[in-house]
Amino acid sequence: MLPTVNSLLISEIFYSIQGESSWAGMPCVFVRLSRCNLRCSYCDTTYAFTDGDKFSIGEIMDRVRAYRCELVEITGGEPLLQKKVYPLMRTLCDEGFKVLLETGGHMQIDQVDERVTIIMDVKCPSSGESGKVHWPNLEKLKPDDELKFVIGNREDFNWARRQIEIHGGDKKYNVLMSPVFGKLDYIQLADWILKEYLPVRMQIQLHKHIWPSDRRGV
Repeated sequence: MLPTVNSLLISEIFYSIQGESSWAGMPCVFVRLSRCNLRCSYCDTTYAFTDGDKFSIGEIMDRVRAYRCELVEITGGEPLLQKKVYPLMRTLCDEGFKVLLETGGHMQIDQVDERVTIIMDVKCPSSGESGKVHWPNLEKLKPDDELKFVIGNREDFNWARRQIEIHGGDKKYNVLMSPVFGKLDYIQLADWILKEYLPVRMQIQLHKHIWPSDRRGV
């Protein structure tokens, strides 16, 4: 089922604890859009590839308002695949919500409202999708945006470190590193970061330590 001109295809809208980014630990409303044009090896939201229901922007806003929470994350799937996501984000910002956007880094971010905080998940080699990164995006990130690398092994870590050096990311915006859940030991990633003196924020998927890792809507 494809969205109509005036609707978005939504996988789920839910209220939970933000599990990632510098906003980890905060109550947050998540609007998960359906469809993705990447197939990362460690993806934990494959259900968003196919399922979903059509919602107008007004219907989404009603759902979001009902949770009485000022922090909202637009996620996916890949949310920038649906053009109506741009007016949705503008509407949320206009109403005073703090809006986060999680995107895979392969879609251009030129049309994203300046008030939105972008969390760009640049895909490392073990994802199988590192060749699709749209590198010019990194030059358009704002100081309060965040660049995230999900690390599955030492190759990923070395690759991410090189990208940080090449693009000067640690001097322009927040840089995050997260281990692939259940694959890379937390201590290992922490040791690599400390031994290389990397000025990055290590994060774990907090929500997977609160609820079962395969549970939806958290």
